[in-house]
Amino acid sequence: MAERRGRVASEQMAESQEDSGVLPPPRPLDAIDQDILRMLQADGRASIRSVADRVHVSRANAYARINRLVEDGVIRGFGARVNHERAGQGTSAYITLKIVQNSWRTVRKELRQLPGASHIALVGGDFDVLLLVHVSDNRALRELVLTRLQAIPQVLSTRTLLVFEEEDLEPQG
Repeated sequence: MAERRGRVASEQMAESQEDSGVLPPPRPLDAIDQDILRMLQADGRASIRSVADRVHVSRANAYARINRLVEDGVIRGFGARVNHERAGQGTSAYITLKIVQNSWRTVRKELRQLPGASHIALVGGDFDVLLLVHVSDNRALRELVLTRLQAIPQVLSTRTLLVFEEEDLEPQG
């Protein structure tokens, strides 16, 4: 339980540091750090003991390394991989947006509030923003695009790419 509380506190600290832009400079990761990252990507619920045993370090060393990775912003959090269709979000789409120049921060703030938004990226090319959404059905997608997205004043245009099938790639081990 104390292990879980420590992990939650570290996650909250990393989130607040990342949001405020106050992260320490990146430092190189050694082979043990890389192994820990691969293991936690495959199983974010792995115990400190199992991580330590797998990478051949003490529990205290594994705990300190994981905390450092969180505090440095390398690990942004721990979560579950969701089968969106089984979770009632059977429609997925990538939506491209063209936005008003220099409005990224404002638009990002609005996009974070959208139901079903799962990934937001500022990109270069023919459009400015790539948004991945998971919603219940085509009606919900239509509502999201035509009512919510196009109501954001800085959004100049959108294009919706319906996802027919998707697969999350497992970390390479």
